This record gives sequence, C-alpha cells and structure tokens, in this order.
Amino acid sequence: MSLYFCVFDEDEELDGVDAGAYSDFSDFRNTIAKELERVKIGSRFPTLMLHPDSDGQWDVEDCEKLESELEVISAEFKEQPPKTYFAEWQRSVAKQCGLRPANLYDCFIDVDGEPLLERLIGLAQLAQRRQLPILFQ
Repeated sequence: MSLYFCVFDEDEELDGVDAGAYSDFSDFRNTIAKELERVKIGSRFPTLMLHPDSDGQWDVEDCEKLESELEVISAEFKEQPPKTYFAEWQRSVAKQCGLRPANLYDCFIDVDGEPLLERLIGLAQLAQRRQLPILFQ
C-alpha cells in the first residue's frame, strides 16, 4: 500500500506526492531519528516525526512547522554521506532516471524520482498559501 500526500481544494487535487509504501516512509523517518535525532524521536522534528502516518492529515497550522523542520532536515541531509536506496523500487527508479546520490538528501525520492524532501516542502508551502491541510491517502 502506497502513502500519498496531497492538497485538495474542494474536489480538485492541487498537488500530491507519492512517497512509496508506508514502510518506505518509515525508513525515511527512521533515518531522521538515527542520523539527526539521536536523543529521542521527535526531539527536533516533532511535527514530522510524532504524527502517525495513518492519521489523515497535517492541519494548516502544522504546515508552517512542517516546512521549517523539512528545511532543516534537507540542509543536514545534504551534509551526510549517501546510503543505499532502501527499497527495490527506489533503486529501479534511480537507475531509470540516472540518479547517483551525492549525499543522504539524494537518497530519498518519490515514485517519480524527485527528491522527497523537496516535494514535501513544496506541498507544505502550497498548503500554507491555500490555507488547506495536507491529506494522507
């Protein structure tokens, strides 16, 4: 089952990010916990890390905090060495797109091969501009 984040305005989808399987998003958050939150999960990035991925949405009020957290994670991941892609689909998409990770930031992609952090930041910005939540589907 895939984890899809999206912003809707009434019945129209404005944008969405397919993060892969729930387990892929869990790998993403586990890496953040291990590499950046060594003290306690949620100690630095509570909006991202403590929100259950089965809980429907990030409210508009959460999106500003989420964007800030994702910006810090992005900057710090760009300073970390790359790791292997976690899932077979990620390796396949990376190969098809000619991706070669230079750092940890590059190791997390959406199903289209776009940087996951960049896509999530864009979604948080859109949600804030339009005053709409990010839905989990």
